[in-house]
Amino acid sequence: FKENRKDDIWLVDFYAPWCGHCKKLEPVWNEVGTEMRNMGSPVKVGKMDATSFSSIASEFGVRGYPTIKLLKGDLAYNYRGPRTKDDIVEFANRVAGPLIRPLPSQHMFEHVQKRHRVLFVYVGGESPLKEKYIEVASELIVYTYFFSASEDVVPEYVTLPELPAVMVFKDGTYFVYDEYEDGDLSSWINRERFQGYLNVDGFTLYELGDTGKLVAIAVIDDKNSSVEHTRLKSIIQEVARDYRDHFHRDFQFGHMDGNDYINSLLMDDLTIPTIVVLNTSNQQYFLPDRHIESTEDMVRFINNILDGTAEAQGGDGLLQRIKRIIYDAKSTIMSVFKSSPLLGCFLFGLPLGVISIMCYGICTADTDGEVFEHEGAKKESDDRELTDEGSEEEQEEEKNGKYTELSDGELKQKDIMEKKKD
Repeated sequence: FKENRKDDIWLVDFYAPWCGHCKKLEPVWNEVGTEMRNMGSPVKVGKMDATSFSSIASEFGVRGYPTIKLLKGDLAYNYRGPRTKDDIVEFANRVAGPLIRPLPSQHMFEHVQKRHRVLFVYVGGESPLKEKYIEVASELIVYTYFFSASEDVVPEYVTLPELPAVMVFKDGTYFVYDEYEDGDLSSWINRERFQGYLNVDGFTLYELGDTGKLVAIAVIDDKNSSVEHTRLKSIIQEVARDYRDHFHRDFQFGHMDGNDYINSLLMDDLTIPTIVVLNTSNQQYFLPDRHIESTEDMVRFINNILDGTAEAQGGDGLLQRIKRIIYDAKSTIMSVFKSSPLLGCFLFGLPLGVISIMCYGICTADTDGEVFEHEGAKKESDDRELTDEGSEEEQEEEKNGKYTELSDGELKQKDIMEKKKD
């Protein structure tokens, strides 16, 4: 594979046998292989155990499992989309095809517009802008499609101030790239590759972090058709549509179904329906200080964020990081106990029991040591007293022993002295 892979285009799943996400992807991956084969695609689909062939996985920069890559010549494109059959197949066909796809006729232009929600088009001949466009396309082809067309193919309703030009078609209209207002072409395309209003989930929110935009979300219950839920969603949609020229460089708009994900992100319990604005670059968020009743209230809230008068919460400071660690640990424990109480008791009860026994053993060992030390000291003291003074019998024996050691002359002399004394 390593020697011959450049002869073909490969879509490879780098997996680990023990990885739960890899096992979940396996049936989807089999469907991807079948679909690509039935379509007659030139892309070959395979999978590789990255733990057995770690050198090849390392060569392609595999750092997690599963990792999906499309290998095309010397290039390796990472797939970062949802792990569904349709999304993976579309990614493979997009990246495996031409980098810039020509649109030869108005009919083809209209067909492509109906098929893709977002598409970028270069209009004009050879130019430095086209070279830059090709360079950006080689990097961002993993996310969206890039086309080129002549001026007579562009729809009649499109007005171009000058040629060459780069446009994005989305949300039922088009926008022309302006280098002076929009800055770098790569940054502009990265910001504009999303629709103005999105149904936001965890994956989409992660992708929006690359745009550098603040994300204004109506957190609602899609199954709840009450006036309050539908009203907040409509307000966000109206702001995204009617105030695009004011906010599209700084804000992305959308709604999220349910508050489970947002609660884990903010480490707080939000009551739905509500509106929250997220700064994905530093994990700060903004909550309105008053009830959002109309589009004007939402515009006022956004302007307060832009001018710095709205209070930011959260962040990525030290205290927030500590709070995140505690929150994640608590969430993990709770999820384990909810899914399997017996497993939770075993996983967390057993270590606590062992630690408790160890602590008890250490404490009792210290107490017994003090008692033994006290008794030893007392015994040593008594022994020292006996050694210094001795018992009466020992003293009498010692006295008799001294008399025995005296000579006969000394004894006679001692008797005479005692008689004189008497």
